[in-house]
Amino acid sequence: MTTWSNLDEAEQATVAAAERMGVPFEVLPCDPAYADTAAFCAQYGYPAERAANTIVVASKKEPKQYGACVVLATTRLDVNHAVRDLLGVNKVSFASPEEMNALTGMKVGGVTAFGLPEGLPLYVDARVMDLDWIILGTGGRNGKIRISPQVFNRMRGVKVVEGMAIFQRGG
Repeated sequence: MTTWSNLDEAEQATVAAAERMGVPFEVLPCDPAYADTAAFCAQYGYPAERAANTIVVASKKEPKQYGACVVLATTRLDVNHAVRDLLGVNKVSFASPEEMNALTGMKVGGVTAFGLPEGLPLYVDARVMDLDWIILGTGGRNGKIRISPQVFNRMRGVKVVEGMAIFQRGG
């Protein structure tokens, strides 16, 4: 079992969820001050092209509909077109930190695809699947997980989407 003594309860649940997938992974300890993706990559020497962000989105209208999207850190989630169409709503935006935490129990800077609530749609940009390994959050700010994106093939209900993210200039 892969454990790390400084992981909080949400992070321990993430590690347990990753272990259940049966794909080898490594927990990378992180000073919480460097948990945001760009800061983590700069501080610990990981290429931003290998970092994947899990972003929780929400419909604008009630009843709220939520989804989680995994995109490379060098791309920008196409909320106004691709994600709106995936959720089947008129308008969608990023969930507020409070909404995201209430929904997932995770902290900003560490949101991850592992341990999401049952029934929450999970969309993965197809570019993520082209890599042999990626860095994901642990659900908190104390670490990251290095893992093969093939883990998404072992997760129920994951939809891999072409063109869900757009490359950022200079990113």
